[in-house]
Amino acid sequence: MNLEAWKSTHHNLLSAQPPAGYDPFEIFVPRCYRPQLPKFRHKLEYFPVWLLAGAIGALPRSMARTFCQGIGIFTYVVHRRLRKVGLRNLDLAFPEKTRKEKLHILRTLFKGLGRQLAEFALFPRYRKESVSEVAIYDGFQNFAEARARGKGVLFLTAHFGGWEIGSFVHSLHGNPMNIVVRPLDNPYVDAFVDRYRTLHGNRTFGKQDFARGLLTSMKRGEVVGILMDTNMTPPQGAFVDFFGVPACTATGVARVALHTGAAVLPAFTIWDKELGKYKIRFDPALQLTKTGDDEADAIANTALFTNVIESYARQYPEQWLWVHRRWKTRPSGEPALY
Repeated sequence: MNLEAWKSTHHNLLSAQPPAGYDPFEIFVPRCYRPQLPKFRHKLEYFPVWLLAGAIGALPRSMARTFCQGIGIFTYVVHRRLRKVGLRNLDLAFPEKTRKEKLHILRTLFKGLGRQLAEFALFPRYRKESVSEVAIYDGFQNFAEARARGKGVLFLTAHFGGWEIGSFVHSLHGNPMNIVVRPLDNPYVDAFVDRYRTLHGNRTFGKQDFARGLLTSMKRGEVVGILMDTNMTPPQGAFVDFFGVPACTATGVARVALHTGAAVLPAFTIWDKELGKYKIRFDPALQLTKTGDDEADAIANTALFTNVIESYARQYPEQWLWVHRRWKTRPSGEPALY
């Protein structure tokens, strides 16, 4: 058969279109197996996390800290994108500091993140009798007074110092709390982390249940910890100044506090280099603005909360999470900062 005859015979095959719903991927992986792929990938991701946590948790505490601080420094060296974000944030917050000073802040931050990783892996070994070697209270009376009001307590805190350690040690001392979290993308890793966080009575609920979870907890007179230093988008957030730069910030905490009368208590877990341990610091409950204009009051109090976080970040610049794109959302018409 010559070429022209072959083309004529196979014309329909050459010009035919794939049937509706055709997926070339199915040649390699049949449709019935595809739902298993994410699950398999998640298990592959989970295994090294489980292995690393177990290995760190088996080390003596001093060795675990040293090892994980090494991981933190290694991450600082190799993760160019995080360094770039951190430097950009520090340029916005501390324009007067030199590049050398900013890099020192970032190196110290990553070292601190490594230290917190070590402590997190050691959570199952913590005991009330010996946990003072890890963290001590500073201003516990402020918490006791806020709790005694009976209308619930909202911990105003941030990704600062040893935020995971503070909530865990607080629960170990018989003061369990509710923690607002963003569930991790990997469900196996998320369940693993959640199990460690809740070993001594803490409970977690996702950001998708933010409002309902807060209102329910306040009605019960409970304690909720909220990390209020993440970038938000309207309408969940409003723009208030953070280091003099408008930052879209969640207003839900202010709205719930105004609605329920809950105490808003600044609570930060600070690494004290001289002591070689963390301080769980509770400041006096904040006096909220209450003019009767709900929207204006929500924004004014959100600005107040943000000022508190800024004051801690200014006092301990090496302990705030500069590698988060805090100013990602911009007011309408403003250029991107990253």
